[in-house]
Formats: sequence, structure tokens, C-alpha cells
Amino acid sequence: MSAGNSRGTGLTRWQLLNEMGLPSQWRLREQAALRRGGTAAFAGPPAATTPAASEAMAAVPVVAAAADAPSPPAVSRSAGPPDDDREQQIARLDWDGLRDSVAGCRACALCQERRQAVLGVGDTAADWLFIGEGPGAEEDLRGEPFVGPAGKLLDAMLAAIDLQRGENVYIANAVKCRPPGNRTPEAAEMATCAPYLRRQITLIQPRLIVLLGRAAAHAVLGDVGSLASLRGQTFEYREADGSATGIPVIVSYHPAYLLRTLQDKAKAWDDLCRARTLLRTATTSAALPA
Repeated sequence: MSAGNSRGTGLTRWQLLNEMGLPSQWRLREQAALRRGGTAAFAGPPAATTPAASEAMAAVPVVAAAADAPSPPAVSRSAGPPDDDREQQIARLDWDGLRDSVAGCRACALCQERRQAVLGVGDTAADWLFIGEGPGAEEDLRGEPFVGPAGKLLDAMLAAIDLQRGENVYIANAVKCRPPGNRTPEAAEMATCAPYLRRQITLIQPRLIVLLGRAAAHAVLGDVGSLASLRGQTFEYREADGSATGIPVIVSYHPAYLLRTLQDKAKAWDDLCRARTLLRTATTSAALPA
């Protein structure tokens, strides 16, 4: 592994890993394999089963699939909030319209205490899409997701795999307004915001989606189990009408959780390494002739 970092953080990769609380022996698996004179390889996760639909959530149509197995047909799920007309209007918005709509949204009670809505930040044609749960106090003040201590850790995690906020990376949240007291967003609140998140995904068309934390997984996959049970699996995101190619989805820990639970930082690093491998595989597959 190269000890340097090319993303302008001023830190070497070893320093970034140290910032994440990881010992120096941790490194990208494919790089470690090459150092040993072998080929870059990754042992895929165990076979996953298709998650059950969550009737309480306006979940996006997805299907779980093993990383090394052909994807089964997408499973149909009911999607969208009760107001179908609102969802159809949001589904036609461009980025400017989406920003205006989110800024003026009064569809749930979260709007009552916010300073401002937080749509997201980054490259709107990014390969990588990271989704958290919702804005915190500092995000609500500044209008950008992941800008507090958890944001600094996320930036260090990105830099460790040669990524940078705003450069081929987009960061969003399941809900666009701060829940009071930074509590976890409720299912109904995430369902109300779901059309905005779906529209963001459609506009960005990322090659990989990384869900940070249980709430983000709930928002996108439905109520399909604990975060521990979701890690190590590869899911697939598809548009409700099935018109777009499936996008690989993985689940990892929220950086705020990692700040409180240092022993799980190594697991999050493992998730990032697997995500990088998945993206490379997806990129290679897309470049092959039909």
C-alpha cells in the first residue's frame, strides 16, 4: 500500500488510519495481496436472502444478492408516501427544483424546528453515494451533511481509500431536516422524505450506494433486520419502474456510532475495502462490450 495520500488532506494514509483508530497493519486487501506477490482478491460475503418487504416504510424496490452470484429478478415493493401526486411531482424535478422543494417542504413535523433543510452535498454525477440518517445541530446550522466530529471521521475514512468529499462522492441523508435533539428519524418521517432521496439517486445514478447506520438502512431497504445482520451482504437498488440497471448497496456503521464504539472502526474499514472492490467490479463490468 502506498503510505501517501493524494487527496490534499496533508496526512499520510497511515496517519488517516490512525485517525480512524485502526492499527498500522490494516491496509486495503488488494494492495496487501499484491505486496505478497499474489493477485488482488476478495472473498465475497455469504449468500444473502431477499429481505422481506416493510409495510410500514415507503421502501425503495431492492433485492439482496450475494456479491459473486447472478442477481435474481427484482422484488416488487409498495413505494412512495400516501400522497402519490406529491411523489410524482418530486420525480420530475431537476436539481434546482429539488433544492427549492426541499427548502420549502412542510410535509412533516420536522420542518417546525429546523433552521434549514439539508439536501446533500457533493458531485451530482458521482460514482459513490453515501447516505446517513439526518442532519445534526451543526449540519442544521451550516446546511451541509456530516460537518461535525462524525463528518471529520467520514472525511478521514474517505481519504484512506483515496476519495474526497465533493470529488466523485455525494453525501445525503435519509431525512432532510434535523430531528429534535438529534434523535433517530422515525419511520413515518423517513417515508415522507423518501421521494426526495429516490429522486437524488435517480439524478446522480451512482455506481455504488453505502448506507451509514441502521436508520439509513431502514430508509432504503425497509425494516429488514439489525445492522449487524445487514453488514457483509450486497443488496441491489432498482428504480420502482425497473428501467435502470441495479446499483450495488452495502451497509456499514454511522461515523457517529464509531466515535462512541472504537472497537468497531476496524469493521467499518473492512466495509470500505469491500465497497471499493465492489465498485471496481461494477465499473469493469460496465466497460465490457455487450
